[in-house]
Amino acid sequence: MTSVGPAIRAARSQGRAALVGYLPAGFPTVDGSIALMGALVDGGADVVEVGLPYSDPVMDGPTVQAAAETALAAGSRTTDVFRVVESAAEHVPTLVMTYWNPVERYGVERFAAHLAAAGGAGLITPDLIPDEAAEWIAAADSRSLDKVFLVAPSTGPERLQLTARHCRGFVYATAVMGVTGARASTSSAAPELVRRTREVTDLPVGVGLGVSTGVQAAEVAAYADAVIVGSALVRAVLDATDLAAAVMSVTSLTSELAGAVRGERRGELRGPARS
Repeated sequence: MTSVGPAIRAARSQGRAALVGYLPAGFPTVDGSIALMGALVDGGADVVEVGLPYSDPVMDGPTVQAAAETALAAGSRTTDVFRVVESAAEHVPTLVMTYWNPVERYGVERFAAHLAAAGGAGLITPDLIPDEAAEWIAAADSRSLDKVFLVAPSTGPERLQLTARHCRGFVYATAVMGVTGARASTSSAAPELVRRTREVTDLPVGVGLGVSTGVQAAEVAAYADAVIVGSALVRAVLDATDLAAAVMSVTSLTSELAGAVRGERRGELRGPARS
């Protein structure tokens, strides 16, 4: 079990941002998702984020919803998530991204114990706020698991400070209002949100929602400690003809994104913007 904080700080000490890659467990199958987590690692992700498929993903866009539906239709269970986490955690720090209802159904203490046993770093909980997270905070603190809560451009000063104070690992800054999904451009509100968050915490700040290309990853890496990519990677799998093609596509896209956050081929990635 390794916190994601040191991995992100190590990247920062190298003068770059960390890359966090997301894919759901059980998508397209449990074994297939294990292979795809390996593709994230091989492509250069510093941290892996494993999604727990849920039947009512109100904050997810159509791409991630489609992946969750595929995983659930294939019979993916919460216990399978721990298998997937274990496979990735052998190589890089690995978090689970989950809505809170499945954790409550599974049992908070039981979930925390099984996650820790699998080598998981902790949880990202998009629909759980610290005020309502006492049981999770206690279970996580007793096992030194990361607690990653979300802040948004609309988050006020007091709420921002409260949320950051309860995070461990990093603070997740959602760059745009609305559901997840790749976008044609990055959020203009994100740099200001990162600046405000850094005023209230020394934790790294990761930015997610909307990044889909190397160009966008490079833009976000210029001001964030971590660049979080999900929908674009899911789309790469959905568009592939089979698992072998999906592994190749995810590896290739992850490599592009990893190169971007490392500043490699920056001029080439930015193209005409160099002038």
